[in-house]
Amino acid sequence: MSAAETFPAVDPATREPFAEVVEMTVEQVDAVVRAARDAQRSSREWRFPVTRAAALLRLARLIERDGEQLADLECRDTGKPLAQARADVAVTVRYLEFYAGACDKLEGRSIPLGPDVVDYTVREPWGVCAQIIPWNYPLQMITRVAAPALAGGNAVVVKPSELASQTPLRWAALAVEAGIPEGMVGVATGHGAVGAALVDHPDVAHVTFVGSAATGSRVAHACAERLVPVELELGGKSPNVVFADADLDRVVPAVVKALIQNAGQSCSAGSRLLVHRDVHNEVVARVGRAFADLRVGPGAEDPDLGPVVAQQQLDRATRMLDTARAEGATVAVGGGAPAGREDGWYLDATLVTGVTPAMELFREEVFGPVLAATPFADDDEAVALANDSPYGLVAGVWTRDLSRAHRVAGALQVGQVFVNSYGVAGGVEIPFGGMKRSGYGRGKGMDAMYAYTQVKNVCVAL
Repeated sequence: MSAAETFPAVDPATREPFAEVVEMTVEQVDAVVRAARDAQRSSREWRFPVTRAAALLRLARLIERDGEQLADLECRDTGKPLAQARADVAVTVRYLEFYAGACDKLEGRSIPLGPDVVDYTVREPWGVCAQIIPWNYPLQMITRVAAPALAGGNAVVVKPSELASQTPLRWAALAVEAGIPEGMVGVATGHGAVGAALVDHPDVAHVTFVGSAATGSRVAHACAERLVPVELELGGKSPNVVFADADLDRVVPAVVKALIQNAGQSCSAGSRLLVHRDVHNEVVARVGRAFADLRVGPGAEDPDLGPVVAQQQLDRATRMLDTARAEGATVAVGGGAPAGREDGWYLDATLVTGVTPAMELFREEVFGPVLAATPFADDDEAVALANDSPYGLVAGVWTRDLSRAHRVAGALQVGQVFVNSYGVAGGVEIPFGGMKRSGYGRGKGMDAMYAYTQVKNVCVAL
């Protein structure tokens, strides 16, 4: 492709383009990576934690200053409701504040080897970190991966999804305004070939990939060829496990929110509902009524549920619903586009009952507002059903019995368990990542700081 070639950014609510994005060439990717490498190596001031902390705090203030513009842009690019986009701005600010405060917390150790030896460790940056992020939370995601990498002294080159590049581009411009050295933050826009060129670049020393398990496997293979460390946050088929003694007044709204957040287009979406048979019918009925009452529309109108991001996502959800029906499940609520919303890529919040472990809908990620409900008889079956998935990212456990809660949490094969809740606002401080096909490595919190730095040992004979 020529250097001047572009592709449109499309509003999912209208299917209309509203901006143009550059399709970078391999040569342009090379230039961005080299600029990042040179900036990271040459900026003496960037080596001081206090310098990095101050720059990240200034960036946080600029994000606050332009928050409404960023929320509007995020809403337009992804289709998410305006309130959710504003929440993403708030979480973005929190990430920057947290990692600004973490810059000087990367302490080493002193290792006693005897009176004639001083041995100590330090944590050092990798260099240039390549970070490939998805389209569902572009503003949050660039901050989640770039902030700890920058706080650790690295340079970053971020490859946003071709479906949502607007806020990452704006974030990078604000980073320069905040005083982060020119070139230290690069953004490489385009389709899959751009990401491949970034992963394969000889000056990239660390890779983070957030996306599908299939693509994550290819990224891991490419990194293995070059012996480059990689962090993978991949898909999820996360369950809310509801026991008979649970407080259903708390369960139902949390289950609804866990599914419709960002139109179900989240790796941590609570897309499976496992309910004890004694309360199964009541929970399903209450969730179904809540789904039917949701307001669906363009993100700018701040509805409860916006459109999915693109035609391929709508097609995938529709195909999986057709398959579920053919396999014997029942679409109890939703299943189609709301009346009068044929102009965008809309799908009503959809509840499917009678879903068994053998069905595709039980096992595979929809990445849309589709909830699969399955009953269980006892604690052992609940754990078995929850773990009967190729993924292991998040789970919710709902019970008044804290002994059961701890016992079940310990048995679940997931990276994160919430008891009597599902998710934390932002969750900036707590480690996040998965097991099995949900990937490996941990982001967020101090774990991300450790991931974006490496240990050096220094041994001095006196």
